[in-house]
Amino acid sequence: MTRKVIFNRQDIEDVIVRIAGEIVKKHDPMDDVVLVGIRTCGAFLAKRLQDAIGHMNIPKPPTGALDITLYRDDWTRISSAPKVGKTDLPFSIDEMDVILIDDVLFTGRTVRAAMDALIDFGRPRKIELATLVDRGDKDRELPIMANYIGGVYNIGADETINVYLHELGYEDHVSIEEKPAA
Repeated sequence: MTRKVIFNRQDIEDVIVRIAGEIVKKHDPMDDVVLVGIRTCGAFLAKRLQDAIGHMNIPKPPTGALDITLYRDDWTRISSAPKVGKTDLPFSIDEMDVILIDDVLFTGRTVRAAMDALIDFGRPRKIELATLVDRGDKDRELPIMANYIGGVYNIGADETINVYLHELGYEDHVSIEEKPAA
């Protein structure tokens, strides 16, 4: 399997700091902003964004994690007994600007499922999307785009983008990898 690293640890850190700055600039003051990460990697990235905002001497926005398993349109194909994770939103999202965070934007279906799940928790004033990597729109199946992007990589159908984070036991990096042969 070939692997091309596109972000190393420092690159990921730099992207998080840049996106945090973009969010703060757009939402100053940050009083009505909450960060919600899509489990699993998006939740870790949301926490990192929260910390980066805190390092700017700005109060850290509330941060939560959203499990979208039962909102996916393909969950019955994945398993007859899906493993549902925990949603942790210890705050109201009503009339808040929700920054939804995911690791890779591909078809848009994960984000659509996350928006459906969010709406079950309240009525945000606005939902924006932050993503570490956008695979470009050539394979997008839904009209969804990110407001904050770490990088855009248009890759082939035989490739995938994988995000490895230290919270999951890896050295931080993002790589483009060949899909295993079926």
